[in-house]
Amino acid sequence: MSSQQPQQSLRPIEQNSYLLDGKLTTHLGSTEKVYSPINRLYLGHHPKLTQTEALAILNSSLRAWARGRGEWPTMSTSERIACVEKFVCEMQKERELVIQLLMLEIGKPLPDSEREFDRTIDYIKDTITALKDLDRTSSRFVIEQKIIGQIRRSPLGIVLCMGPFNYPLNETFTTLIPALIMGNVAIFKPAKFGVLLWAPLLRAFQESFPPGVINTIYGDGPEVIAPLMSSGAIDVLAFIGSGKVADILKKQHPNPHRLRSILGLEAKNPAIILADADLDLAVSETLLGSLSFNGQRCTAIKMIFVHEQIKEEFLARFTLEVSKLKVGLPWEEGVKITPLPEENKCNYLRALVDDAVAKGAAIINKQSGGGTSKEDNTTFMPTILYPVTKEMRIHNEEQFGPVVPIASFTDITTPIDYIINSPYGQQASIFGTDDQTIASLVDHLVNQVSRVNINSQCQRGPDAFPFTGRKDSAEGTLSVSDALRVFSIRTLVAAKESPINKQLLSTITRNHQSKFLSTDFLF
Repeated sequence: MSSQQPQQSLRPIEQNSYLLDGKLTTHLGSTEKVYSPINRLYLGHHPKLTQTEALAILNSSLRAWARGRGEWPTMSTSERIACVEKFVCEMQKERELVIQLLMLEIGKPLPDSEREFDRTIDYIKDTITALKDLDRTSSRFVIEQKIIGQIRRSPLGIVLCMGPFNYPLNETFTTLIPALIMGNVAIFKPAKFGVLLWAPLLRAFQESFPPGVINTIYGDGPEVIAPLMSSGAIDVLAFIGSGKVADILKKQHPNPHRLRSILGLEAKNPAIILADADLDLAVSETLLGSLSFNGQRCTAIKMIFVHEQIKEEFLARFTLEVSKLKVGLPWEEGVKITPLPEENKCNYLRALVDDAVAKGAAIINKQSGGGTSKEDNTTFMPTILYPVTKEMRIHNEEQFGPVVPIASFTDITTPIDYIINSPYGQQASIFGTDDQTIASLVDHLVNQVSRVNINSQCQRGPDAFPFTGRKDSAEGTLSVSDALRVFSIRTLVAAKESPINKQLLSTITRNHQSKFLSTDFLF
């Protein structure tokens, strides 16, 4: 990465094209201007498509899928892997520009932007490795009760992929790449923020995949997404965002029982700090868990319960560490708190804080700027609220920003009841050292959330671990291997164990006459 500040070195990206049917198609209609949350810097524009273009994109996808008989869904696994490997090579050439745009479009700090890009590359490579393992397991026949069978995984159809703004590259690719590599065709719509960073990658998509296998769509959801869903042609919805939007999208589909959904939605992950917790560790992990990338992560710790016996010491230590966080611009060394990309986000956070203060909470770090925003009204200072009670909005509402609500407890049923009654069920963190207490809490929580973290922050990784949620937090499971399964279906070819069938299957596999019936071993 150049030492030059990106707003000085980056020319506005005047994107007038979108990927349609393997061609970078010029859009002659209206465009959407993009401004950085940093000083409202003009970054460029992207196409603002209409229903007409949306239906043309859908028709391109239908041709590429061809009711499962298209070039891409009938390709061999090794051929699809080769296309994805080519894409990775092309994508890596755009690393510096994509990282600059991550900083400028969503305010992500430089080290986090670099990690997001590099982690995405690693994820794609790990997905290729996982698919090879999966294919090797399937590259044999089984015989049960005198029936010969081969069980492999087949694609589902047309996938509508919509990623989030907070991890616009990584989280999008955790659905888009497995969907593609399993033989589905994809229509991809970038998030509202983090759109221009995809412009450098359009040619990589174009050069790596057959026409129509991936098409890109831009514009307002009601204008361009509603026609796609209401057509009934979308087989899979891969969406990371709010449950409210997900519900709207699913209801637009005329055959919801046919629609498979892979959803990553809201979370209100709590941390429980027990009386015997290692406070150095608890403070360090909850600080990272609640305020990394301004707390704009679904996996962020968004509510802290600390035992009454240690609340004073924890609050003092936590407040001290928060005061050390550097507030500034994404490319500044050591910066932790940066501008927020969502319009009026500071006003929303201020309303949450005002509501809590009006109902009895205090801004614990007021001396270091807690509860205030910078003059540009895009940077909100990290804010600690205590004591937070259930009457306050922040107690249950996902803040998705640098506001940390803290409550104390004497009875462990207080945080447990909070988790049980919450509409969300993604993760929880426990901090303590007594094995019996930890064991009991684990047994209580594993049926409420999908990941229990012991003496560590809530997080997604490693990517080999399953990532999902209970209740209103998710639908479907993602990980390197799980994603391959959710974007495909087990399919069986079977035959009675007779001499003629044995000969038939042997001839087909020996002469490589079928892409499905195969005993090839991928290296």
